Amino acid sequence: MKKILKYTLVVTAMLGMASCDKGFDELNVNKTAATAVDPAFILNNALINASFPAGIVQYEMGVVQQMVSPNSGVLLGANFNQDNREATQQTWQRYYRSVVRNTEDAILLAKANPARTNLLSMARITQAYAFMILTDTYGDIPYLQAGKGFTDQIVLPKYDTQQAIYTDIIKELTEASAVLDASKTIETADILYAGDVTKWKRLGYSLLLRAGMRLSKVDAAQAQSIVQRAVQGGVMASNADNASIKHDPNYVNGPGQMLNSTEANNFYLAAPFVDYLKKTNDPRLTAIALRYVGAASGSEQVAARGSKDPAIQIGMPFGYDNNSIAPVAAAAKLASFYDYSQLDRTRMGKNTAPMFLVTYSQTQLLLAEAAQRGWTTGAVADFYNKGVRAHMEQLASYDVNSTVPTAAIDTYLAANPLVAATALEQINTQYWIASFLNGPEAFANFRRTGFPKLTPNPFPGKGIKGDFIRRLTYPNSEISVNSTNVKEAIGRQGADDLDTKVWWDK
Repeated sequence: MKKILKYTLVVTAMLGMASCDKGFDELNVNKTAATAVDPAFILNNALINASFPAGIVQYEMGVVQQMVSPNSGVLLGANFNQDNREATQQTWQRYYRSVVRNTEDAILLAKANPARTNLLSMARITQAYAFMILTDTYGDIPYLQAGKGFTDQIVLPKYDTQQAIYTDIIKELTEASAVLDASKTIETADILYAGDVTKWKRLGYSLLLRAGMRLSKVDAAQAQSIVQRAVQGGVMASNADNASIKHDPNYVNGPGQMLNSTEANNFYLAAPFVDYLKKTNDPRLTAIALRYVGAASGSEQVAARGSKDPAIQIGMPFGYDNNSIAPVAAAAKLASFYDYSQLDRTRMGKNTAPMFLVTYSQTQLLLAEAAQRGWTTGAVADFYNKGVRAHMEQLASYDVNSTVPTAAIDTYLAANPLVAATALEQINTQYWIASFLNGPEAFANFRRTGFPKLTPNPFPGKGIKGDFIRRLTYPNSEISVNSTNVKEAIGRQGADDLDTKVWWDK
């Protein structure tokens, strides 16, 4: 009897446990959690992170002599013509981790849905843009195997040659731009153009134009063919087509954040940039610059001292550190180096300033060069004037107080007409100005064309053999973790230093 009672109790307990388990799996499922992510949001994440990191101020903008710091340490870079891999790795890490990884995922998911061909094309164009930035900056890079750590478990990707990368980028831009179709699903969640197919097409073909012009020195015939293909497809038609990343207090502009925090008193507009704008009475100087007149220290850079008057702006020369710059500043009748002109941190340099990636202004200036070379039809001067005007009008997008009046634009263009004998220099010097705050593009176009004509940074004990930095160096993390593939790339391309030229620059 005791045994029967014992067995009965055990069975009852087991039945009770079974009844408690019933529905247990369903109970522990979060019914409000997403089981899949819309690839449009993944692409948005890639686009947001395409905004450049602060390191472009140290290197790319320093190489083309738009901004400079007299300080070394963590700010070591183009100011002293020396390598600082804490800064040179920033674009690599941002773009591979947060742009390429997301575009690769978006492409994979969009391919699986035949109804979302527009999204697929948008992701392909974004990815092509990202790889162009990376290869222009570093040379040979992981391309075909990049971004496949999760999908294909390729965690040590091989490096492809820049020539092969450009061949595929051109193919991707050509195909993706052509496939965009307004009769197909419109991706309204898109943060760049709200799914506007016409604008995405114009972006794709404007990037194709940029890619074609990038090859002008290494393969003029191919460059001409690509340029003509881009023009036929249809490039940007106005500033409304500009590809720019917007920022807000929660997602801030990288260079703006740096210039408004730890390095607020450490970066200055460079003398070659300020001097050129002053020499030509360029109204953009008023929109860009601010000088804290008489500031003897960083704490004295206060609003009451701030002046936008273009006549008194003074750019900091290259070749000095924070000790040797003191007598130079004194000779210029400045209170200290804190008295030099800066990018106005309350306007174009603010935390919430937009970041322009590809613009109508740049596109018109590239068309001007292409027309000057006989690669496309149209009046060179018309393209030139439209490009300069567009950039001046674009400045209002940073801040209403950076608006350049129409009358000032008209006066400038009348006083600085395009001259056939110096057209290529004028066009590409204007491209330098139009790419201000887009360090990677200004750096790439300077290497390609040799314009503007800049005097090499004379800082003593420079870390380069040539006159200018030609590329940025690979991250130490790549060298230590992906060493076999990095060494193969170095053996093929040349030493991993600031002197080695990329393929299209040779």
